[in-house]
Amino acid sequence: MDLDVYVTAHRAEWERLDHLLSRGGRLTGTEADELVTLYQRTATHLSLIQSSAPDPMLTARLTQLVARARATVTGTRRASWRDAVTFLTNGFPAAVYRSRHWWVPTAVLSTLLAALIGWWIATHPEVQSAIGAPADLREMTRPGGQYETYYSSHPAASFAAQVWTNNARAAALCLVLGAFLCVPVLWILFLNMLNLGVGIGLMSAAGRLDVFLGLVLPHGLLELTAVFVAAGTGLRLGWTLIDPGPTTRRAALAQQGRAAVGMAIGLALVLFVAGLIEGFVTPSGLPTWARITIGIGAELAFLAYVYVLGARASRTGDTGDIDEPDRSAQLPTAA
Repeated sequence: MDLDVYVTAHRAEWERLDHLLSRGGRLTGTEADELVTLYQRTATHLSLIQSSAPDPMLTARLTQLVARARATVTGTRRASWRDAVTFLTNGFPAAVYRSRHWWVPTAVLSTLLAALIGWWIATHPEVQSAIGAPADLREMTRPGGQYETYYSSHPAASFAAQVWTNNARAAALCLVLGAFLCVPVLWILFLNMLNLGVGIGLMSAAGRLDVFLGLVLPHGLLELTAVFVAAGTGLRLGWTLIDPGPTTRRAALAQQGRAAVGMAIGLALVLFVAGLIEGFVTPSGLPTWARITIGIGAELAFLAYVYVLGARASRTGDTGDIDEPDRSAQLPTAA
């Protein structure tokens, strides 16, 4: 493509589109139709220039022009409570369901890793000695020790808020950092499983693994599931950079990124529930079986939410992405 010739041939159309946009809403019916036609043509021009003869200044100018035209043609739409309900009943569970091939293996492998670390620590006294002095370890694992009092060390409400904030931050980091070729996500996962494995190993060595599981399972099932979903989604986002599939890398990353942002919001709500359980149920005086039953019930409710509502929404074509009218225009790609 001869860029100078192409610009000369179509400059008048771009200037005309810019003129119509500068008039705001004061357009006749004929002019409005003309604006739509020029918007479509300019979008095609931009696509061809980007793929055949990219020029940074011209591309920036036409991108801005197309964005202004699209905003004028499509208008703006305010979010409503209906959007929130649709997101919670369709978009979010569909996104989690569609990414299950990433987060389910992540959950299985991470759990096995935590169990392996716990077994290694429990069966190797020299590893325990490397973690801490024997007196310190006894203080942590004894009845009424640090592992037990941790969940009741602060008022329930503030503790739940603190847990929710920390876990939501970790989930968001997994989602965002997935774009860096998955490596940071794997590191965050490893640190979480290492902490869990250390607790399993030390309490098992002290003969109190049942107490530890009774404290962790009520909130940990739902909490860890949310972290695994975030990590799996982050890994999927990172893989999109490596293999974007049939579409362009930019378009694929944009789609997965928008879905990841929505999942961050949804997972924050899930972790809020887990934080409430950790703040009010885990340190409560309820029998261990009752606390674990509440945790299992919350976990099963979330899985049913994903595999029933999410599967249904996915079958209807919902991907967890924003609605088509709210997306940036995806321009045709020249062959």
